[in-house]
Formats: sequence, structure tokens, C-alpha cells
Amino acid sequence: MTESTAPQSDDHRTVLLRGGEVHSPADPFATAMVVEQGHVAWVGSEGAADSFASGVDEVVDLEGALVTPAFTDAHVHTTATGLALTGLDLTAAGSLTEAAALVRRHAEAHPADRVLLGHGWDASRWPEARPPRREELDELTGGRPLYLTRVDVHSAVVTTALLDLVPGVRDLDGFRADAPLTGDAHHAVREAAHAAVSPAQRVAAQRAALHHAASRGIGTLHECGGPHISSEDDFTGLLALADTEAVPRVVGYWADRDIDRARALGAAGAAGDLFADGSLGSHTACLHEPYADAPHTGEAKLDAAEIAAHAVACTEAGLQAGFHAIGDAALTAVVDGFRAAAEKLGLARIRAARHRVEHAELLTPETVAAFAELGLTASVQPAFDAAWGGEDGMYARRLGTERARALNPFAALLRAGVPLAFGSDSPVTPLDPWGTVRAAAFHRTPEHRVSVRAAFTAHTRGGWRATGRDDAGVLVPGAPADYALWRTGQLLVQAPDDRVARWSTDPRSGTPGLPDLTPGADLPVCLRTVVGGRTVFSGPNG
Repeated sequence: MTESTAPQSDDHRTVLLRGGEVHSPADPFATAMVVEQGHVAWVGSEGAADSFASGVDEVVDLEGALVTPAFTDAHVHTTATGLALTGLDLTAAGSLTEAAALVRRHAEAHPADRVLLGHGWDASRWPEARPPRREELDELTGGRPLYLTRVDVHSAVVTTALLDLVPGVRDLDGFRADAPLTGDAHHAVREAAHAAVSPAQRVAAQRAALHHAASRGIGTLHECGGPHISSEDDFTGLLALADTEAVPRVVGYWADRDIDRARALGAAGAAGDLFADGSLGSHTACLHEPYADAPHTGEAKLDAAEIAAHAVACTEAGLQAGFHAIGDAALTAVVDGFRAAAEKLGLARIRAARHRVEHAELLTPETVAAFAELGLTASVQPAFDAAWGGEDGMYARRLGTERARALNPFAALLRAGVPLAFGSDSPVTPLDPWGTVRAAAFHRTPEHRVSVRAAFTAHTRGGWRATGRDDAGVLVPGAPADYALWRTGQLLVQAPDDRVARWSTDPRSGTPGLPDLTPGADLPVCLRTVVGGRTVFSGPNG
């Protein structure tokens, strides 16, 4: 695929890519692109590319490949993702029996691990409809410490041996002898479990996650760390690794109301998973009305006054604020808090700061309108709907069918002018950007669907805009040369209105096409990922 003419470092070479399809608003019919000094220098037609060929260091024959901006995943837990990739992953377990066999096998295969770590169980999908009990895990592990997070990472089941490593845990909020741990009890055992991960194990997990992301065409990750999620060493070590190795970029968010600490750690914001509530799967998302399958309304972690104080402090300090909010009551508190901040500082200052809300699932027309008014970015995860939406899904069981239909209203957010940034919350759902775009375009609730083009933009340019950058995530002259090469089939334009999709395949529309993401169709295969002109992934044919 490549002909090289000069041995220079990747990011200082001038490269001509030609003979493919370049997805660029600068030229909807572009087949070639020039990269120079880590930035896009030109995009255009095959004929015009001839004039560049003799003056570049490398010519890449795309052989019909598609070139797109690299994806940005706007919500990731990198070390946890790497540990799931390299360790005990229960996301594919179809039953409690299957999960138990995987736990036993992992324990037998890792006799030297101080604490056994695993992730991904989801009892809502199992015929037994319950998580493993503590005594069962004690037997499966031979009495060793085990920390096993639910797929949403908001609760965990553990062994007695791990509890014994955490004095006082049985007196903390969220501890129940016969149920998964939540709240403070969960945070305490998570801290003890993660403390058993050696620095070498941590770096290996981070590299595994970053290399996996690169192999999926992801050029930038937003790491969502915080004192209840990961350690400071984990956070700063990841930022340093991303700054020195040929891996995707990492933008770090530290979920802490101590904004001086967040800044000292190198965070872009005191944001990310600063919890206003929990999750629907663990019954901890905060609702206005009780759950359909539990006699309570979840857990409120922050009130509007606390949210307002943090938003004011971050705005005055020039940092992004942000909150994790899933339930309608939590989202009301977030909106009320930002409105109070706007009353104190002025709406223009709040809008200019581009504060964020992570997940933002159970929105109402009123909270959608408030997001638009306040300039809040909705950092959302379409794969949540693919995994748990629909009339028979976990969301419907938690909320009832009617209330669950309101979840993840991407079309309403776009119509209101709310900026969207797509992510995975990996390891909650996989690093799978084309799958994420598909999930938004083919939402289980049809009125929430958006066009493939809008979803693609939210997963590329939207992630950059969420960090305050408007000059990236798109292949135009002057933009960072963050791009991916893909093997794919016919390009077209898909929209919720089928008439638009048919018309837009006409070349006269001037709309650059994207792969066919119809459910069941093969997703594009990443051949190469480049970040700032430097190759961070090259497949066998890349």
C-alpha cells in the first residue's frame, strides 16, 4: 500500500494518500489527501494529486480504502478497559452457570494474583436473573479475594476474603450481606482491589487498552478518572504514557470538586464521572418516580446547590465542569445547578465554558431545552440503548415500557441544538465506534434516531468540540492529521427519513458518503490509524 522515499519520523513526513475515498467537507468527491507536519495540508481529486507526487516523502496507494477522521471516544476508563481485555471478562457470559465457570477457570489460571479482578456480569440477561452470591464466589475462588464489577461498574460482588481486607466496610452505606455492593461500600472495596494492581500491571493494561482503541480507528480518548474511580498515579501515568508513546491522544477529566487538585493532575476539567447519581442497572440512578421493579427512587449524590457551586468555581477557574447524571431527578438537579451558576456569573460565561453532562439518559423536553440554553454538551453512549433498550430490555424492566421509551433522545437533543459527543464508557460497552454510530442511527426507539452522518459527526468532531476545540475531527486543510483508513463496501448517506437516504446517494447532492451501517451489514475494518501524522496502528493490509 505504501511507497516511501525518505526516512523521517512519521509526524515530520509529507505524505500523499491517493486512490481512495476521503471523507471531507472540503471536497465531497475527494480521493486524495496530503499530510504535512502532522496536519492536513490538502484534500482533492486524483488528477490534482499528480502535482504533489514528486515532492512528498511517502505515497500511500489507498487501493480504494475509505479515509475518515479518526474517532474520538468521549468517555473511557482506560485502565479498567485494559484489565478487562487482559483478564476476567464476563460480558459474554450468557448465564450464571457460565459466569461461574469463567470465574473458577480464571482463579485456577492466576494463582499468584493478590486480588482477582473481573468485570462485566449482567444478571438482567441471565435465565437465573440473579448475580452470584458471596458464598458461591468464595467456593469458586478457593477463598481468595475477588472483585467483580457489574457491567455498569456501579455495583460489584466480592468474596469474603476481599471484605476482610477493608476494615469497617460492613458499616458503610451500600453494604448488604445478600446483594451487590453499591455506594461507599463499593468504593471502599474497589480502592482495596485496585491497590493490589502493581505499577507494571497497570501500565500493561493501559497499553493494551490504547492499542485496542487504535485498532478500532480511535485517535483520541477522554479518560474519566476520579478519586472514587481510579488513583492519581493511574491518571497521571496514563497521561504521561499517551504523551510519550505512539498511541491515541488522551484528554483527562478528573471527577473531583477540588478543582485545584484536578488542575494539578493535568486534567482538562473537574468533570467526567462526578456523580450526581448512579446507574439504572444497579437501581442507583436518581428518579422522580420509583423504579418499576424496586420500591425506591435511587440515590442522589449531589444537590442543585452543590452542582451550582462547582459550576461557578470551574467557570471562574477556566476549567470545564461536568457531572455524571442518568436519572430524570439527577438531570433536573444538574440543570437547576447550572441555571443558578448562570444567574451568578451570567449565561454567556456558562455557555462559553462548554460544561459537560455524562450519559444524560432520562431527559425531558424541559431538560433538553435547558441543555441548549446553557450550552451543555451531552456526552452520551448510544451502545447503552443497543444493549439495554427496547420493550424487552433491562431499561423497560427498571422503568416500565412507557418511561423507558424516553431514554437517550438523540434526535431531540440535535433538534434543540445541544452539542453531542459520543463515547462508549468502556469497559461498560466495547470500544466500537462504527457500532456506536449504528446504534444511534438505528435506535430501538425510532423517534430518537439520527442520521448516520450526524452520528458520525458526534463521534468525531463532537468529541473535539467537547474539549473546546473547533478545528479538529474533520479532514480539512489545517486540521490535525488524525485519520483512519478503512476497508468497506459501498458508501451512501443514511438518514431516519428513507427519502433523504435515497436522494443523498445521488452524486449531485454533494454529500460525502459513509459506509452502510444497516443492522446485519458488515462494519468497516480498520487498516491504519494515524494521530498527528504518526501511525499508531497498522493492520496486516494497512
